[in-house]
Amino acid sequence: MMLIFKNNLLTLLCFLHLFWVFTGFQLLQSFASLANTNAKTFKSSPSVHVCFHLILTSLSGKQPGLQVWRIENMDLKPVPKALHGNFYTGDAYLLLYTTSAPSYCIHMWLGEECSQDESGAAAIFATQLDDFLGGGPVQFREVQNFESNTFMGYFKSGIKYKKGGVASGFKHVVTNDANVKRLLHVKGRRIIRATEVDMTWASFNKGDCFLIDLGKDIYQWCGSECNRFEKLKASEVAIDIRDNERNGRAKLHRVEEGEEPQAIIEVLGPITGIAPSIPDDDKVEVSNRKKGALYMISDASGSMKVSVVASSSPFKQAMLSQEDCYILDNGVDKNIFVWKGTTGIWTLISFFLFLPVSLQIQVLPAGSETTLFKQFFSDWRDKDETTGPTKAYTIGRIAKVDQVPFDASTLHTNKAMAAQHGMVDDGTGKVQIWRVEDDKVPVDPSSYGHFYGGDCYLILYSYRLGGREQHIIYTWQGLKCTKDELAASAFLTVKLDDSMGGSPVQVRVTQGQEPPHLMSLFQGKPMIIHSGGTSRKGGQTQAASTRLFHIRQSSNRATRAVEVDASSSNLNTNDVFVLKTSSALFVWRGQGATDEEMDAAKHVTSFLGGSVTQVSESKEPGGSEFWSALGGKQDYQTSKSLRNMVKPPRLFGCSNKTGRLTVEEVPGDFTQSDLATDDVMLLDTWDQIFIWVGNDANAEERNGAPKIAKDYVDSDPSGRSGLPITTIKQGAEPPTFTGWFQAWDAKMWDTDRLAKIFGCS
Repeated sequence: MMLIFKNNLLTLLCFLHLFWVFTGFQLLQSFASLANTNAKTFKSSPSVHVCFHLILTSLSGKQPGLQVWRIENMDLKPVPKALHGNFYTGDAYLLLYTTSAPSYCIHMWLGEECSQDESGAAAIFATQLDDFLGGGPVQFREVQNFESNTFMGYFKSGIKYKKGGVASGFKHVVTNDANVKRLLHVKGRRIIRATEVDMTWASFNKGDCFLIDLGKDIYQWCGSECNRFEKLKASEVAIDIRDNERNGRAKLHRVEEGEEPQAIIEVLGPITGIAPSIPDDDKVEVSNRKKGALYMISDASGSMKVSVVASSSPFKQAMLSQEDCYILDNGVDKNIFVWKGTTGIWTLISFFLFLPVSLQIQVLPAGSETTLFKQFFSDWRDKDETTGPTKAYTIGRIAKVDQVPFDASTLHTNKAMAAQHGMVDDGTGKVQIWRVEDDKVPVDPSSYGHFYGGDCYLILYSYRLGGREQHIIYTWQGLKCTKDELAASAFLTVKLDDSMGGSPVQVRVTQGQEPPHLMSLFQGKPMIIHSGGTSRKGGQTQAASTRLFHIRQSSNRATRAVEVDASSSNLNTNDVFVLKTSSALFVWRGQGATDEEMDAAKHVTSFLGGSVTQVSESKEPGGSEFWSALGGKQDYQTSKSLRNMVKPPRLFGCSNKTGRLTVEEVPGDFTQSDLATDDVMLLDTWDQIFIWVGNDANAEERNGAPKIAKDYVDSDPSGRSGLPITTIKQGAEPPTFTGWFQAWDAKMWDTDRLAKIFGCS
């Protein structure tokens, strides 16, 4: 089997890679037929059925967490837990991550110096493990220096590349060996990699941190051009080595360039000069998410055929058939997704894991799609899911999959609930509203709660938290307002913020994307959004003769009434609708609507005026004025199930430390310590975006982050343009932000973390 792989199939895969690089569809089609006999040979060969008892035995409990094995002489040997994150560059590894759900991720990691046989064995074990777990795991191919964010998220203290491997006699053994002598080059602000390099001054540069590991003493050397956050991340690697590899029996020392102690000089010799800093590789821009292509691989005719489904994203979920396999190529972002249906063609797709290139490859079974995959589809819906509010949750963080029931009385103390429901309090604080003209013009309090699509508004909300007065500025922008009004709203927001000392939280809101807390500010009345016109005196446009308002209650019981096109296709069985014609006023109640939504309808009808006729879904009189006013009866949303998608929050750093403004995601379950005080950070909780401004962020980062946030949501293929964008400052974080972080420490910024780390060593 290995002989066949090294010849025909490897040739095929090289051509497949050329296809991805040069988008040569004909090239892929021409060599597709080579795989048919190879797939059968792979599946039937005795060599495939390698001894698998070690995995089966170790999985007997199926406990949540990470398990790591190294390929040794075509067998699997477990890596001690204390050494997870250590990888020999000459080896291949198999990793299994199990959640409490349970769900599974399988990773095969290939060192840059591992052999063909070892990489082949890793793929075989990955396939065997996938079969053992019922074919449901998501599979990842990881290559040294090009690991996925999912993989890096398992190792919050970074990963360490060690020279050598099985062939050199190096083994993963936990010892208290004090005779260690090695030099580690630490790179990265968000994704941390420590690579063993030659023990010489020629390995150093001014822009990075290095760990001089001498067993009992670990020296963290910091280049003169290294910034504070990079020093903090390097210290996490040093602490990990001390605590796990030395069982706490090592002392940490911090050394600045030019202040090297005699112990370092004795090991490395006299300093011969330090090289200048090495610029980081440019990061891929977020707009690349729109540059995907989708291909189908089918063997329905008896031989493998490849066809183009769509040459660019976004895609439609209906393009995927359960009977086939698909390749979603986002090669410009170094991502390849393989979506596998239920056919035997998967045997061939397994071999994609052998590609000898720096592509990140994810293999997804139907029903186990990741968020990164789903974002390329504009209409993705999970089983039984319909349109409606969606929220971000993740397993293992304080914001868990299980929803926290809304209880306004505990909002100030329950940060997880505040984050999940987007509520800093119950909305009973002080409200002031201005309409944007040349300046901000006060809105009559009697019309608070009414917003018109031709206007922009500033809403200042004040409340008390922890004995201090807090403020939020909502900048509401109508869909039909002018560019001048948009610009004026931004200017007036900054002016209002400056007048209050820069302390308020700023939230930019686009019509139709109002956050729950804004909807709760109107004393139990629904927030009413008119589709057009303006609220300014003498500037109102004539309202349409037929108007339809969609009424929905949010998870925190705040209600919004939004004017939509008067068409029966906009109805939804889960909600209430108010229909106003020139001669009648109807309240239509869907079968899944609540009494609270019916109560909200009373406020809408009292504003519109007229005698109300109540209509229940499925009991509308045939040929009635109701259907006639809506253009006749059409198909509309009839599923009563509103299932929330599981979409993990994502944290990104915006930095121009490399000379250009870049965006980099924080891998895994992020913590408060991932917030770089010299950067601007973006937190994506799916239904809104937070911009967190560190105190030491420079002007370019501060000014560029809002545009990046807007481009981020506007370029999302899944169609989230217009999401609320909230800007907050370091030290003034509201619970709607801090609730996404476990064990938030409000005093973290008051201490020197570096001094604390090395002062206590």
